[in-house]
Amino acid sequence: MDSCSANNFGPSRKLMVLAQQLRLYKPAPPSDDDHDDEEEQRIEESAGKVVSQVGFAESATPVAQQPVNRFRPKRAAVLICLFEGDDGEFRVILTKRSSRLSTHSGEVSLPGGKAEETDANDAETATREAKEEIGLDPSLVNVVTCLEPFLSKHLLRVIPVIGILSNKKDFKPSPNAAEVETVFDAPLEMFLKDENRKSEEREWMGHKYIIHFFDYEMNDKKYLIWGLTAGILIRAASIVYQRPPAFLEQNPKFKIPSTVLKDTTMP
Repeated sequence: MDSCSANNFGPSRKLMVLAQQLRLYKPAPPSDDDHDDEEEQRIEESAGKVVSQVGFAESATPVAQQPVNRFRPKRAAVLICLFEGDDGEFRVILTKRSSRLSTHSGEVSLPGGKAEETDANDAETATREAKEEIGLDPSLVNVVTCLEPFLSKHLLRVIPVIGILSNKKDFKPSPNAAEVETVFDAPLEMFLKDENRKSEEREWMGHKYIIHFFDYEMNDKKYLIWGLTAGILIRAASIVYQRPPAFLEQNPKFKIPSTVLKDTTMP
């Protein structure tokens, strides 16, 4: 079975239509598959590729030949779990990470994490991590597609996996206190709007790029959704609603460095 194939669907007609739409989506080349050996060989034999940083999908633009022993990012996956809100809008499940974590402490993120050798595919990585982090039973999630890989601040290749939760009431959040402080949800369409948004220009390997920040409030709690998470959700919202955002994304492209130091991160 394909790593991002769909299962059965719940009763909502709107969610069924969305699932059918998303099943037709194909990530832009170069696409990652589940054959790591073939992928690594392809990378070694190709001229390398340009990638984007902090929330922008990879590009197939060729660059100068990279050495065979070039740096290869470790793989991770996150779950974009969508459900239908009370007003019929599509909403996405998010978490606020524990302030005790060593990286990205207190930040808003999508459930997910690094791939393990026992994971059959990206969908299994994302749903396994979601169960571990927030108690989301994988049997409740219908995986419909995967998006293009994103490069995280800590140089992980992150695969966004879109899944549909047919009945939100079936999900009883039980956050792992060691990793997650809060579980909440937000309207997906907000990531296409210019409201409550700001941006910053930064630079990586001599290239300037833009990262986006979204302010969001729910149940008298305020959240800041930014960086990789915001970039992934902008892309997901563009695909779900089939329109571009109301603001300029200014998607830059970057080369994956051929070698990196142990603690190398993007600004």
